[in-house]
Amino acid sequence: MTNLQVENLFSVKGKTVLVTGGSRGIGLMIASTFVKNGAKVYISSRNAEVCQAVEKELSQIGDCVAIPADLSDSEGRAKLVATLKSHEEKLDVLINNAGANWSAPFKEYPEHGYDKLMAINVKPIFYLTQDLMSMLESAATLETPARVINVGSIDGIRVSTIDNSAYGMTKAAVHHLTKILAVKFAGKGITCNAIAPGPFPSKMTKSMLDNVQPMIEKANPMRRIGQPGDMGGIAVFLASQAGSFCNGTVIPVDGGMHLMAAM
Repeated sequence: MTNLQVENLFSVKGKTVLVTGGSRGIGLMIASTFVKNGAKVYISSRNAEVCQAVEKELSQIGDCVAIPADLSDSEGRAKLVATLKSHEEKLDVLINNAGANWSAPFKEYPEHGYDKLMAINVKPIFYLTQDLMSMLESAATLETPARVINVGSIDGIRVSTIDNSAYGMTKAAVHHLTKILAVKFAGKGITCNAIAPGPFPSKMTKSMLDNVQPMIEKANPMRRIGQPGDMGGIAVFLASQAGSFCNGTVIPVDGGMHLMAAM
C-alpha cells in the first residue's frame, strides 16, 4: 500500500534524473530542485563551460553530473546517451527541456529559423526519448512508473501576440508528442506529461522582460511572472509518487495567463 505521508508522496530522493538544457533558465530551476531534494541529476547543454560550472555549483548541495552535448544533431545525442549509459543502468526521470526561440513576422520568417526550432524543440525530444527508452523501461513498474516530462509552452496552447509563430507550432507539437508517448508506453510503466510554462526569468525571455515585464505582469491574472519554485515544484510533483497516475497531461504553469487574450 502506498505510504500517504507527504514526505513520501512527494519524495524524489534516490531517483536518477536527466534534465536537458539544465544549465540555465527553466532547466536549471528544475535541476536544482531535484538536486536539493536528494535526486541524482544529470544535466546537459550545448555550452560545456556553463554546464560544468553548474555541475560544480550544484555538487556542493547534492549529486549533479554535467554531460555537455548538442542535441540538435544525432552525434550530440549519441554522445549524451553513451555517456549516461556508462554511468547508469536505468533512468527514472527524463526531462526534455532544451529549447530555443526565434521571433519574426510570419511574412518574413526565415527558413533557417524554422529549421533551427524544429531541430532543437521537437526532433531531440522524439529521438532522445527513443534512445533512452531501454533505460526508462529498466526503471519502470506499473506501481512506480518511470517518467518522461516534456517542457512545452503556453504558446503551444494559445496564439501569442508576439511574432513567434514557428515557436508556438513546435511547442504544440511537443504537447501532442507527449500524448502519443503517454498512450504508447503507459502499459510498460512509463508515463509522459508536459509542462507548459508562461513567462519565467531566463536567457530566452530576458529581452522581453527587460522591455515589457510590467505589462506582462499586468496581463497575468496573478499579476506576476513565474519563479523557480513554481517550476521546480510542478516537475517534482510529476516525478514523485503523488504524480504517478498523471499521464498525457499538459499542465500550464503560468498563473492563468493562457486564458487571457493579451500577451
